[in-house]
Amino acid sequence: MNNIDLRQAIIQRVQNSSADQLKEVIESSIDHDERALPGLGVLFEMIWKQSTPSSQGQMVQVLHQHLTATGNNTTANPSPS
Repeated sequence: MNNIDLRQAIIQRVQNSSADQLKEVIESSIDHDERALPGLGVLFEMIWKQSTPSSQGQMVQVLHQHLTATGNNTTANPSPS
């Protein structure tokens, strides 16, 4: 039996997808079942690695602004159970 890690499995699942299919995967994963989060993380990792330092800075700035704007929103700052 071949051992395949989660990252490889996610990449294999989407690697032959069209741009429209990739967009659908992303949009259908956002704000839904938390089991999709690792997949989004792998896709983000791929984007991050191919981005210029300037683009990475922009992504960080957008994320920082969003987190600052949400304040005590439970989505951004979940409390321990």
